[in-house]
Amino acid sequence: MDAGTVTFLLVFLIAVALFFDLLNGMHDAANSIATIVSTRVLSPFLAVLWAAFWNFSAYFIGHHFGFEAKVASTIGKGLIDPGVVTNAVIFGALMGAIVWNILTWRLGIPSSSSHALVGGLVGAGVAKAGVTSIVWGGLSKTLVAIVLSPVTGFVLGVLLIVLISWLFVRANPARTDGFFRKMQLLTSALYSIGHGSNDAQKTAGIIAVLLYANGYYAEFTVPAWVVLSCFTVMGIGTMLGGWRIVHTMGSKITRLTPIQGAAAETAGAMTLFGATYLGIPVSTTHTITSSIVGVGSARRVHAVRWGIAGRIVWAWVITIPAAAVMGAIFYWIGAQFM
Repeated sequence: MDAGTVTFLLVFLIAVALFFDLLNGMHDAANSIATIVSTRVLSPFLAVLWAAFWNFSAYFIGHHFGFEAKVASTIGKGLIDPGVVTNAVIFGALMGAIVWNILTWRLGIPSSSSHALVGGLVGAGVAKAGVTSIVWGGLSKTLVAIVLSPVTGFVLGVLLIVLISWLFVRANPARTDGFFRKMQLLTSALYSIGHGSNDAQKTAGIIAVLLYANGYYAEFTVPAWVVLSCFTVMGIGTMLGGWRIVHTMGSKITRLTPIQGAAAETAGAMTLFGATYLGIPVSTTHTITSSIVGVGSARRVHAVRWGIAGRIVWAWVITIPAAAVMGAIFYWIGAQFM
């Protein structure tokens, strides 16, 4: 290919990556705002603005504490060997994740954009170079996180709601409700920071390995402009919202009070902060859903609509293999032109 064609393909694939990031923000807006919308602490419009602001702010907070690119490095070089990455592999990974995201978004299913990207990347990498292309250490860490992040969110949700209930058992109910309505502004902001810190880095990792594969950097690195671009686009996506999924997350799983909403958001934020610090690309969707189920089941088991929760779990189970198949198909398509 001539230099002009190579540049065009690179710009095109970066645009596709940022489109995935936009969809990620739309798809996962429910993670950040479902609880404060369902408890009527903020209107949907104000809630998405609030979440988008803190999603974007996560870049500066992560940069201050030195973990703004840990997850990006795991995605970029910790799942498949960067040496096998080509433009067609990146195209397959992104399109596999995008198609799965659009499908689940249309159905109102809060599946994981993160695991769709992981599945698409692994599927495209295997289609290109076989199973030897997989970095098993990084993939196994991600697969373990599929189990640990929702379990952690669930357990923390139960513990926090029990602790809060014990601490406020003698408090005036009306004053307690008013206090936690204000607290939800803080807890939802914390969750949005955790969401932005973990999720925006995943697209940054894809763009970084794309730049490395095209020879723009001698070794794998995650430039600051890439990370900042991904945080910005994710914030825009969050502002656009994902209302079908908000409805599922905020009311179909269980009815939330401000106390429960604050507990769920805090449990989710704690889980995401820990995972991001360790560089683990966990699912923000899994985390907040399990936290919501945890606080709901602590009230009483029948408060959770387990049929809806079960449907969500099945979506989790099939996301990586389904996105991997799509990633492989789109790799084969892309390989004909790239």
